[in-house]
Amino acid sequence: MLSAPDAWNAPEKLTPVLREKSLLESELGRLARLRATHDDMLEWLALAQESAGVDSGENDDAAEALDSLAGQIDALADLLEETEMTLLLSEEEDHMDAILEIHPGAGGTEAQDWAEMLQRMYLRWADAHKFGVEELDFLPGDEAGIKSVTLRISGENVFGLLKGERGIHRLIRISPFDSSGRRHTSFASVDVIPDAGDEIVVDIKESDLRVDIFRSSGPGGQSVNTTSSAVRVTHIPTGLVAQCQNEKSQHHNKESAMRILRGRLYDLELSKRDAERQAQYAGKNAISFGSQIRTYTLQPYRLVKDHRSNCEIGDVEAVLNGRIDKLLRDTLLFMHGSR
Repeated sequence: MLSAPDAWNAPEKLTPVLREKSLLESELGRLARLRATHDDMLEWLALAQESAGVDSGENDDAAEALDSLAGQIDALADLLEETEMTLLLSEEEDHMDAILEIHPGAGGTEAQDWAEMLQRMYLRWADAHKFGVEELDFLPGDEAGIKSVTLRISGENVFGLLKGERGIHRLIRISPFDSSGRRHTSFASVDVIPDAGDEIVVDIKESDLRVDIFRSSGPGGQSVNTTSSAVRVTHIPTGLVAQCQNEKSQHHNKESAMRILRGRLYDLELSKRDAERQAQYAGKNAISFGSQIRTYTLQPYRLVKDHRSNCEIGDVEAVLNGRIDKLLRDTLLFMHGSR
C-alpha cells in the first residue's frame, strides 16, 4: 500500500497504516534484540565454564567472563520486562494516543494546587519518554493551581500505559496555604480516554449535537478571553460533554472539542463491552474519601500507595517528578490478573 504510486496523495489516510508499520517494526526489533542477547548470554556462559575448568592461578578470564555474563543477564531481564509490558498492552485501543483530564475535588485552592501537581507529574513522565503533549483545554485556579486541564499525549502505547490512572488520587500533606500548618487531605480526579483520531469511525449525527459558544475564562491574553471563541459540545443522546477554550479561533476550539467528544463516545462503546471498565466508571463519581485509587502521603510519613496493586514507593518526590513507570506496570499486571 505504501509503495503504490498514489499512496501519498492523501497522507492523512496513511496514518493508521504507518502507525501499524511502526508497531510491527518495533516488535521485530525487540525480538531480534531478545535473540541476540540470549545467544550472547549462552556464549559467555560457555566461556565462563570453559575458563573455570582451566587450572590457572588468578583465572582472570573466568572472572571477566562471569562479569560479562552478569551484564547479559541484566540486559535480558530488562528486555523480558519490556516484552511483558507489550503483552499486557494487547487491547485494540492500547496503541492509541490518550486524552487525559484532571479535575480538583472539593477544597478550593488546596485541591486546585493538587490538580496542578498531578498535571506536572504526567507532563514530566511524558517528557521523560519523549511523548508529545498538546494542551486542549485549561482553566486556571482562582488563587493557585488549576480548575481543570485536558491534555492530548501522543506516542507508542500511551493510552495503554495511562488507562490505569483513571480514578481519584488523594494527597495528604501539611498545607502550604494554611497559616496554622495543619495537615490537609486533597482529592483530584484523573480521566483517561483513547484518542480515536481518524483511525476509528465514530458516527455522530449533527442533529444529536448541541453547540454552545461562550467567552473564554481565565487570564487568557491575546484576545483569548475577550471574544466568544470557547466552544462546548454536548452529545444529547448520551449527555457527554466536551469543551475547549484555548485557541482564539472558534473553529479550532470546536475541532478540539469534537476530538475529545469522539474519544468519549468511543470509550463509552468500549465500556459497554467491558464489565470491569463499567465498574470503574461507577466507582469514579465521588471525588472524596473511600473512592481513591492511589494515596500520596507527604506527612506524617512519606509514601505513595496504589490501593489496587498494593504497589508502594517511598520516594514520593521521584513519583511527583514523573517517575511513575513502576506504578503503571503494577497496575497493568493487577488489571490483567483481575480479569
